[in-house]
Amino acid sequence: MLFFTLLLEVIWTLAANGGQHWTYDGPHGQDHWPASYPECGSNAQSPINIQTGSVTFNPELLPLQPHGYEQPGTEPLDLHNNGHTVQLSLPPTLYLEGLPRKYVAAQLHLHWGQKGSPGGSEHQINGEATAAELHIVHYDSDSYESLSEAAQRPQGLAVLGILIEVGETKNPAYEHILSHLHEIRHKDQKTSVPPFNLRELFPPLLAQYFRYNGSLTTPPCYQSVLWTVFSRRAQISTGQLEKLQETLFSTEEEPSKLLVQNYRAPQPLNQRTVFASFIQVGSLYTTGEMLSLGVGILVGCLCLLLAIYFIARKIRKKRLGNRKSVVFTSARATEA
Repeated sequence: MLFFTLLLEVIWTLAANGGQHWTYDGPHGQDHWPASYPECGSNAQSPINIQTGSVTFNPELLPLQPHGYEQPGTEPLDLHNNGHTVQLSLPPTLYLEGLPRKYVAAQLHLHWGQKGSPGGSEHQINGEATAAELHIVHYDSDSYESLSEAAQRPQGLAVLGILIEVGETKNPAYEHILSHLHEIRHKDQKTSVPPFNLRELFPPLLAQYFRYNGSLTTPPCYQSVLWTVFSRRAQISTGQLEKLQETLFSTEEEPSKLLVQNYRAPQPLNQRTVFASFIQVGSLYTTGEMLSLGVGILVGCLCLLLAIYFIARKIRKKRLGNRKSVVFTSARATEA
């Protein structure tokens, strides 16, 4: 399995037009990918900006069920700086249920921005990017014998996209990866990571996700990916994000170039349909919208409480007035 993972890595790096080197910016950057990798200019590319108001609810989308992620075996996992990202190889005992076919895990990797930059994720929701994004790559083991074969076939791959935002506390699951980054600072360096509960890398509510047909987000950009992007986010601390942004280099030679902003810009949807596994799509607001909505709800509640208070006071005064009137009238009647 590790052989096929490494083989796919070579294919993705050397495919098309003599293995032209690619980067995220500069003369070999993403704006120039289609010149050397024609499929990067095709009409079903990834990532995309998911507009929640335009997605289609599909009741046939089942909750995803990751199997084997809690106990990925006893063998160490290979962690690799390939010059474009940090990649963790996964054992074939991990697989997904809830998809059209059985998809076996191969590897996971991360995309992130740079310090002081608001972006980092590849996918966006309603135009909002997060600090980073985790991709967990699987291949259709029912139809294809290897990852490299599946990568060139429609829906041969199933990739899970997990948006990552910054929270207040350290995420222990991600620390299993991030704590080893100093061991693979330069391109092509590798290390071993003890197995850990990979299920804890996932966000809550795996039943809520978006689904669309897309591509690899790096050259050769094969349009072979069944994408699942979860609506909920994972969280890491500021310190953990800074490890990603400040530890790795994309080169072996000096001067070293920091490995940052390794994310592709959103690609045109081009008439593709994005499906949602849940109905409450409209509830997915951006952070600013959520803040405005929260303030609006709070102000509305305060106004309602004030209105109830003044109405109650008015009713109470009226009742007290009626009681005084009754007592006064009764006294007059007694005197008469």
